[in-house]
Amino acid sequence: MNRRKLVAILLAVASSVTARADQGWELTPTLRQKCVAVLRQGLTGDEFWPAMHAAESLTFAGQTQEVRKHLLPKLDTETDDQRRCGLARELARAGDQKKSTLLLDILRKNSPHGHVHAAESLYKVGWPGDGTDLQKAFANSSDIRVRIMAAAALAKYDQGPNRDESFEFLRQTLRDEKDPALFRLAAWILGRIGEPKDCGLIRSRLEDANDDALAQAFLQHALAALGDPQGREVLMRNLQSTDSSIRTYAAVFAGESGMADAAPFLIRQLDDENLDARIRAAGALLALDRQPQTSSERR
Repeated sequence: MNRRKLVAILLAVASSVTARADQGWELTPTLRQKCVAVLRQGLTGDEFWPAMHAAESLTFAGQTQEVRKHLLPKLDTETDDQRRCGLARELARAGDQKKSTLLLDILRKNSPHGHVHAAESLYKVGWPGDGTDLQKAFANSSDIRVRIMAAAALAKYDQGPNRDESFEFLRQTLRDEKDPALFRLAAWILGRIGEPKDCGLIRSRLEDANDDALAQAFLQHALAALGDPQGREVLMRNLQSTDSSIRTYAAVFAGESGMADAAPFLIRQLDDENLDARIRAAGALLALDRQPQTSSERR
């Protein structure tokens, strides 16, 4: 994008935010209403996973009763374990913590169909009990994606010896895994719950992802989340990508990373042709408006 066009975009959206001396900026009431409208459209739409992403952001916007009212009947009739994980996760996030037990039930099943989604959901919203089921999944699963997500959950919440082992596994996966679809997942997690020292390891895999634009984006966005200036520059460019998946993930990380300078592009993305990109932009803008906050509140 040339400089003239960039300036035009910035000027066009300047009236949608107002300065806030101590915290940077805040959404106008009109723009906040638009963000919530985008999320409600996503929640009630026909695309399942975008609806779950919309539910997540509506919960953080305080609309927990609305989320529970809409999702609970769906959980009663849904039979696919992957989707049941999504519904249970967002209901747990919206305050119904008992739904985390359903995630553990799915993780225990002999059928592996829902195992990755269950472990990922437990990483996102936590779990009751002592984590034994996650420890078993981490130690014994034949699916490395399950092991990665179980390790993520243990690294995020467990304060015992399993925490250090889980972090080491995530870093080893990022260091040694050949498949970009797998090492990008480890980077995605470390960008959220890792430390600045992980930037060097993440950066070391960029060349190995040269032929995979999405993997490159995951690595750069993880760097951005850890405060790396180059990663943040790339994330800003990725908000303007022609690839809707990359725009979508860039929006997620912009919100989680507290990148208020990304607001003009996120505002423009509220009218994106891709539903999930719109939803993620709305969620990011609402997250930015809650600043200052630690990004771990959204991890």
